[in-house]
Amino acid sequence: MAHDAKRRRILVVSQHFWPENFRISDIVAGFVGDDIEVDVLCGLPNYPKGEWFDGYRYTGPRRQQYAGAQVFRAGEIRRKGNTGARIFLNYVSWPFFALFSLPRLAGRRYDAVFCYETSPVMMLFPAILHAKIHKLPLTCYVLDLWPDNLYSVLPVKSPFLRGIAQKVSDWHYRRCTRLIAMSDALAERLKAIAATAKHPPQVAVIPQYSEDFYGQDIPDDALKARFAGFFNLLFAGNISPAQNLENLVRAVKLVTARRPAAKLRVLLLGDGMSREALAQAIKAEGLDAHFEFCGQVPPEEIPRWTGMADALFAGLTQSENLGLTVPAKITSYLAAGRPLLVAMEGEGARVAQESGAALVSGAGDAEALAANIEALLDMPADQRAAMGTAGRAAWQAHYRRAPLLKALERFILEGQ
Repeated sequence: MAHDAKRRRILVVSQHFWPENFRISDIVAGFVGDDIEVDVLCGLPNYPKGEWFDGYRYTGPRRQQYAGAQVFRAGEIRRKGNTGARIFLNYVSWPFFALFSLPRLAGRRYDAVFCYETSPVMMLFPAILHAKIHKLPLTCYVLDLWPDNLYSVLPVKSPFLRGIAQKVSDWHYRRCTRLIAMSDALAERLKAIAATAKHPPQVAVIPQYSEDFYGQDIPDDALKARFAGFFNLLFAGNISPAQNLENLVRAVKLVTARRPAAKLRVLLLGDGMSREALAQAIKAEGLDAHFEFCGQVPPEEIPRWTGMADALFAGLTQSENLGLTVPAKITSYLAAGRPLLVAMEGEGARVAQESGAALVSGAGDAEALAANIEALLDMPADQRAAMGTAGRAAWQAHYRRAPLLKALERFILEGQ
């Protein structure tokens, strides 16, 4: 592929990329749409189930195109079974194999390197090496603050191992030129990490945007008929330990015990490593009639589900540093124009509360969550509609794609 000498060029590094469901795919499409030439160094899709997506295997394909970007895939050990050992091997294998893909980028000049850092933080390592060799600015968008996010997936208790994880994580962050936080609280945490670096990274706050399609009203009469007669509480996203859906199960148990006639139905739209454990917890509590696993749908189809839902649920486990982040789910839910039921601490709770669209309880507080569910059940429809309207207004004011995409581009390329 010949380079246009006048176009700006970004190398995007992210273990997770299309066809996996991560926002980086839309960001890349946005960069290309703004006349930026993009190459992507990523892994082979197997998240969240740990199985290769259709058409993929360890041997490839290793070179593709997506939305006008060139995609270079490096090998990784898939998360098969999502056991602790397999997740750990997945975490360490991709950055290792990605190093051997860096020579494939020889002769492809860039103006900047951008890492979209979910888990693991080690995905930064090939980006660090490429940026250092070629003397390029490296920007990291910190979506999962490590090592804290690690502990929500792998139960690391040893102080010695936790100390190693902290040093490894801080080492990676300190070697960036620029760090992006999604909240002021996370920015302060990153500044504290960066302060001891020889050349402290510049830190900026750029919230995660939500794609415009989440703000569309797409009526679906078949879905409405399928779930008619119930108060439908929808969860849409990855079913993982960090989402603390067990707390929702406990809350529903409390509500149904107090209100046996309640027509409450929880719809779980998505999949993930905790699906089977969650199904067992639901069964053990005798709540099968109140929960339904609806499988995965493409992101563009989610508005059909949010449009017929009475309320949307988001939760997180209790963690001081997880509370520094604002889950992408919150901004997507705000765009949907439905009431939110939020069970978490920190920035996500603050954003939801300030929007006027949410009833908020603490992470793990099943009694408070149950009380909020009951409040929504008792709330007049017009009051719930007003909450949804307030949420969409908050999204339009603060989390639209176009202005935040431009902010990303300016910071990555110019540090402004």
